Amino acid sequence: MHGSQLGTRDRVNTSDASIRMPRLTSNRVSDERAVAEECPVALVYDGTTMAVLMASPADLADLATGFSLTEGIVRDISEIEELNVIAGPDGIELRMWLRADSGRLLKERRRRLVGPTGCGLCGIESLREAKRIGAPVAREIFLTPGQIGLAVEALAASQVLNRETRATHAAGFFVPGCANMMVREDVGRHNALDKLAGALAAANVSGRTGAVALTSRISVEMVQKAAVMGAGIVIAISAPTALAIRTAEASGITLVGIARGREFEIFSHPSGIALY
Repeated sequence: MHGSQLGTRDRVNTSDASIRMPRLTSNRVSDERAVAEECPVALVYDGTTMAVLMASPADLADLATGFSLTEGIVRDISEIEELNVIAGPDGIELRMWLRADSGRLLKERRRRLVGPTGCGLCGIESLREAKRIGAPVAREIFLTPGQIGLAVEALAASQVLNRETRATHAAGFFVPGCANMMVREDVGRHNALDKLAGALAAANVSGRTGAVALTSRISVEMVQKAAVMGAGIVIAISAPTALAIRTAEASGITLVGIARGREFEIFSHPSGIALY
């Protein structure tokens, strides 16, 4: 028995997400700049590595739980009995021990895997699964154009690491009428969204109660992860791909892209955005 202490805090200081490095300016002046740190992060389940990501070494417990949820390894964080963040000379291991039934299902899944996959599609078993569409999301909120602008503004204001380094993505959760936005940052856009998913799950917050806001383009993986979170509205400052739009349409998600203040474009389920 490995314990039941889900939520073990990171053994990596979140300040390690940036580091000061020497540089030369265009005038050949020597000084330093804060740059984003990234390192290999291994997702280890019951002693076996499932995936290795390049990620910012911060909020790693959130990354572990969020990745486990959005990639379908577990359906609820209660299935993760123990989680430890272990730093080593070659990178960081996120060691998780699953509930017995969940562990058996993961082992069966691993035996069926046909090979490695690309970023954001870890552990899939077929080409069809790469385009997976889950149960339609039950959206509980509607947003006004003004609230979309507020979501984008709040996301920008909350990017502490990006203001320091100008090198990271962010994913935030906008709840109408709430003054604070939950935000997670990472050098990888998938990682940022997974961290947000993990943070919401740990706080027992349903994705149906708000909207996901992104600093990145909207690829199909981002829509799939938002759907697992239960978020019925996704807002991004960049554009979506065609497959992302089709997936959002099939998933019942209102997809908003190229959001600049009150100016934006709606690509699916416009009923999620009020006319006033």
